Amino acid sequence: MSRETTTESTAATSTQAAATGAPNAVLRVSPASPAAAAAYFGASLAFHADVSDVASALAGDGDPGFVVVDSRSTASWDQGHIPGAIHLPTALIAEQAEQLLDKSVPVVTYCWGPGCNGATRAALALAQLGFQVKEMLGGFEYWAREGFEFETWEGSERRTPDALTSPVDAADCGC
Repeated sequence: MSRETTTESTAATSTQAAATGAPNAVLRVSPASPAAAAAYFGASLAFHADVSDVASALAGDGDPGFVVVDSRSTASWDQGHIPGAIHLPTALIAEQAEQLLDKSVPVVTYCWGPGCNGATRAALALAQLGFQVKEMLGGFEYWAREGFEFETWEGSERRTPDALTSPVDAADCGC
């Protein structure tokens, strides 16, 4: 897109926002009511867990109360996976989930990362079989980027935390 086209597009968007009474594109559609927002975000937390929370629960003393399922291929699993995770590729869930998992224990699924919906497909397949399930946001990519230990076919590995995904010199991000 040329600079002139971008400028024209920005001007048109500003004009549209002004014409609708909205001060900008963010507020062109009004925010949801507090009650609707609370319901939406509460539901989101019922469906999702983040990498740091999963890592913290797994690092604690005792049973975390859930099992982690890596829904990727064997080649991907060999490249790296969360310690203690169960390898159950999405294509095999229908035939193997009930032999590998206990329906009374919640499942947290993950795949490569935010650009992959494999964990979502795995979570759907497990939910359709009657499992309680959450998806781990960020997937294996953010597990490694946040500096958590992972296993490969060669052994354990840990990367230096990426300052864009985890706090520097702090135990947690405070969120």
